[in-house]
Amino acid sequence: MPPPPPPPPPPPMCFPFTNRSRTRESSPLMVRTDSEKSYASSQRSENRSNRSEKSDNNSHRSSQKSDNHSNRLSQKSDNHSNRSKRSRNSTGSPNKLVRSGSYSTTRTLASDVEKLSFDSDSEVYDLPTLADDSRIKLSPLSRSDSKSGLTRVDSKKSTKWGYGWGLGKAKERERDMLERSPSVDSERPPLYKSPTRTSSRSSGSKRPPFYSNDSGSTLVGSAYERKINDVESIKEKVDTAERLEEIRKLMAKEKLDYYVVPSEDPHQSEYVAASDKRRAWISGFTGSAGQAIISKTAAYLVTDSRYWLQARDELDSNWHLIPGGAVDGPKDWIDWLVDRVKDSKIGIDARMISHEKATLFNTQLNHKNSKLVYPPQNFIDMVWKDKPLRSKEPVFIQSLEFTGREASTKIAEVRAWIQAQPPAVPSYSKATPTPAQMHIGTLISSLSSIAWLLNLRGSDIPFNPLFYAYLFISLDRAVLFLDPAKLTDEVEDHLRALNVERKEYNDIWAFLRRREWGEGKVLISTETSYAISLMLTHFRYTAVTSSFVDNIKAIKNEVELEGLRRAYLRDGVAYVKWLAWLEHKIQQGYDITEYEAAWRLTEYRRQNKHYWGLAYENISASGPNAALPHYSPTKSGARMIDRDTPYLNDSGGQYRDGTCDTTRTIHFGRPSVDQSEAYTRVLQGHIAIDSAVFPEGTTGSQLDVLARRALWKDGLNYMHGTGHGFGSFLNVHEGPHGFSSSVALVPGHVITNEPGFYLEGRWGMRIESALAIRRVKTKGEFNGDVWLGFERLTCVPIQTRMVKESMLTKEEKQWLKDHNKKCLERLEPLLKDDKRALKWLKRESDRGIGLAAPGPGGITIDWD
Repeated sequence: MPPPPPPPPPPPMCFPFTNRSRTRESSPLMVRTDSEKSYASSQRSENRSNRSEKSDNNSHRSSQKSDNHSNRLSQKSDNHSNRSKRSRNSTGSPNKLVRSGSYSTTRTLASDVEKLSFDSDSEVYDLPTLADDSRIKLSPLSRSDSKSGLTRVDSKKSTKWGYGWGLGKAKERERDMLERSPSVDSERPPLYKSPTRTSSRSSGSKRPPFYSNDSGSTLVGSAYERKINDVESIKEKVDTAERLEEIRKLMAKEKLDYYVVPSEDPHQSEYVAASDKRRAWISGFTGSAGQAIISKTAAYLVTDSRYWLQARDELDSNWHLIPGGAVDGPKDWIDWLVDRVKDSKIGIDARMISHEKATLFNTQLNHKNSKLVYPPQNFIDMVWKDKPLRSKEPVFIQSLEFTGREASTKIAEVRAWIQAQPPAVPSYSKATPTPAQMHIGTLISSLSSIAWLLNLRGSDIPFNPLFYAYLFISLDRAVLFLDPAKLTDEVEDHLRALNVERKEYNDIWAFLRRREWGEGKVLISTETSYAISLMLTHFRYTAVTSSFVDNIKAIKNEVELEGLRRAYLRDGVAYVKWLAWLEHKIQQGYDITEYEAAWRLTEYRRQNKHYWGLAYENISASGPNAALPHYSPTKSGARMIDRDTPYLNDSGGQYRDGTCDTTRTIHFGRPSVDQSEAYTRVLQGHIAIDSAVFPEGTTGSQLDVLARRALWKDGLNYMHGTGHGFGSFLNVHEGPHGFSSSVALVPGHVITNEPGFYLEGRWGMRIESALAIRRVKTKGEFNGDVWLGFERLTCVPIQTRMVKESMLTKEEKQWLKDHNKKCLERLEPLLKDDKRALKWLKRESDRGIGLAAPGPGGITIDWD
């Protein structure tokens, strides 16, 4: 197979502030705009008669340049050919594991070139040996290979600087290498120009001097390889007219009035694989939550407040946005549809709706003489011609050093729960239960529950280390329904040791239809797909409102808790290094895009031990984008981080020992009064949750008001939840507990604390830390040892620049100072090799609260 063509280089991401007049000078590298080319062409035409001799010289130079260009292309082709040969000839190491290849910051992956050592970590355990022969090794690129050293000729004095990376001045040794690297001017697109923005610098400011970089943040080797290969396709608004027409033809055959396309997959997953993004394909809306509803003449999208602005931007004229949860609006898509239908037939794929929702929906439709219809084939699958294939990535073992419990003990606990369930007999019956009324097993369809129960992980869904499967457990049998292509010898041995049978993924339907377990009822969660309920019929199953596996999975054991502490400590190191880099570059005068900032943070995380990928898509937002709680930047559409509004970053890494989720909001200038007051209220809510002490039996929803109380004083609020559970190298959102849940919090639960405030069209802010519920000692100990509190896992300082000190109580001030001091104590030993990050961390821990008020004449001085 011939080597693929080289991807186009990315646009530059960082530019120094400059107001110098720009003149063009003769140089081997000259990037001209279209107008400049036109002007130069006209000038040559006017002077051609007087420059015949020079024209000959130009012809000679043009010929020479053409030869040089050919040589460069030949050299580049040879380099790619060599890299391709290395890739084809390399064999995967049997002791390591690789994720599917993608270079994007918004994908979950890891490979040998990305798992850089993090020797400053104090951990004593290492990765277990995992077999995988599919690994492809990438040779680290040298500076000269990367071709990132270019000569700019757009100022009066030619200056050498990194092409769009915000690198500053390279070390002298690297500079010499860059000067010897071949020029690529003939292949470069015109330089990216940053959008117009206001700057705090005076109009006569000059480009700042470049200094040596203490943190070695220059992108070389595998990092540069990832960067240049993250080629973003141009995102255009999809014209859905033809797609909708095809769906309506299928609706007419089935005599349907409506057809519903949910966001979920057959396992009711929040995040789905590319092959299951049916709602995104039919509507063009890419948010993670929302339902598409297609009628005979119109199409509607129902989504919650997190995605209203995004939906307005992405939907074309064929769609109508229905804001779910709006004041005086429908609560959700079921509420909206029930209000409209009468004598109607509504089609839906029964696999894509849960038992709970389908039962509720059918009950409400009966009053409207309407009903749900379940066509045998999914309409979207019938129309979607280029639908992506499902992943074939191998499943791998999550070893005991990370899980703290053998899979066999977990399965035994599930069997004990099955045995403890009472028979399904009517309450009025006095007869002895029959074998058909006894519960003999459970069917688990939740992907995270299956992965946790079997101590296995996979790579089928972005950001989530999960694999597609079903698991049936009875008192004497366990069957895993899984694609055999995903199994390695090691996993086969693991399943054999657990006495788990394996069948094909799609064999689940034949298994249910034939009742292969014999007599008795099967326990299923209400979150199980309604297709399974229909296949079993109500005589063969009992639906339980709360999944037993979800409940025990949510309570972390000591090994899992210790793993999360370590993971959050490492993630905090990466976050602090990145914050120091970002502030340093902006203070130097560089323009940094939201996308570039997110990319850099991911690169710092890649250096951490046990790093596996991102836990979710980076939320990196400045200005009005920060007012969108789930905004994620693209390379081509990212905004420059400004100095007038807060910058919000919500991101986290997936590590073998824990899933991380952290948000910090920072300001690089002088915040306005309304920004400071809103941020202080958000901080007060954050502190109130973190400091809470409560008795056993308290639910998250009962504590939620603590996070909002300070905001409510000023008539402010936020429309999302205050916090959610998260997994141990599993999903970043994990139930059943949370600050919107009626499930009681117990020791071992972990939960996020993330109040915020969003001013639409202007700015937004949020502070998020991860907490673990633990027992605490109180003075009174009323009713004994029943009091609970929180242990903070997140170890990232909270910026005090935006805090209005006069609004804080004495206790709140002390909490803020103690938190930042604790971050210094825990992170300082791990930052000894990064002088810039350590200096930044010490300054943040020692810094006072807020900024000094302007002096006479409005003069402000900020001492950093």
